[in-house]
Amino acid sequence: MTYAAFRSIGAYIPPKIMTNFDFEKIIDTTDEWITKRTGIKERRISEENEASSDLGARAAQAAIDRANIAKEDIDLVICATVTPDYLCMPSTACLIASKLDLPPVQAFDISAACTGFVYAVSMAKAFIESGMKKNVLIIGAEKYTSILDYTDRTTCFIFGDGAGAAIISATDKKEEAIVDVNCSSDGNYDDLIKTAGGGSKHPCSQEVLDNKMACIRMKGNETFKLAVKTLTSDVQDMMEKHNITNEDITHFIPHQANYRIISAVGKALGLNDEQTVITVDKYGNTSAASIPMAMNYAYEQGKVKAGDMILFDAFGAGLTWGSALFPFAPKQ
Repeated sequence: MTYAAFRSIGAYIPPKIMTNFDFEKIIDTTDEWITKRTGIKERRISEENEASSDLGARAAQAAIDRANIAKEDIDLVICATVTPDYLCMPSTACLIASKLDLPPVQAFDISAACTGFVYAVSMAKAFIESGMKKNVLIIGAEKYTSILDYTDRTTCFIFGDGAGAAIISATDKKEEAIVDVNCSSDGNYDDLIKTAGGGSKHPCSQEVLDNKMACIRMKGNETFKLAVKTLTSDVQDMMEKHNITNEDITHFIPHQANYRIISAVGKALGLNDEQTVITVDKYGNTSAASIPMAMNYAYEQGKVKAGDMILFDAFGAGLTWGSALFPFAPKQ
């Protein structure tokens, strides 16, 4: 039987840092208020001439190098992003494949907001277990600064730029296999997190530009309550399904949206600080890139090792949510 194994992780962290003190200069806020509300101290900002594909290609190259895989062996590229280089076409995944000098390969984008990387894990697993693909490159790449309204004091300080990537490959070893991925959505809550303008609902117009409708808007309080409830129940269902306890989890890597959400979910699941990977203070919320960036941080700190059981948990606009459970299985 063919299984899917999580082989490598990589990320690109833009070097430019924007701190809470920088935001004190442009909006009515303080470092203390932002930190207390979100846990964020700073976030990374890409260069003006950089697009999501540039960030994604750098992260992907790191993942490829660590997987010790030839580019010719990659037979699928999936990019999770809500800040694509182009609104409609071509896909950011196609651009990343080109920038990596990959031979002709199937490539496409998915849009599941902050849950995008977990959705990509799910799809890679399905492609591999069906026998259609052998080595899948998945990427979460976001240039959130391209859709921020820096006069909106409720959202502009939350988000940052960055990218993360992984190689998912076929294996015949069950002990290396991704255990499970669970993803879902509920469009009834579509108004909680939204960029209303620029699509077919509200095409680009002077009104869209004047009202900054192509910028992200979020109802924070409502989102917070739903996020804690959904993230907790999703993981509880998965752990119960596979007879897993919190002691079996080596690393809990949640979407890095808000420290208070991460803390509340971790407490509800009985996971301690040593198990939980936190990067929201360093990178802010980087949407689909946040989970792979957090895993990469733990990996580069020497904390993620072969055989460690890892739990992803994400929640985003849509609403979407998802979790993934797997052993880290770098190729020996």
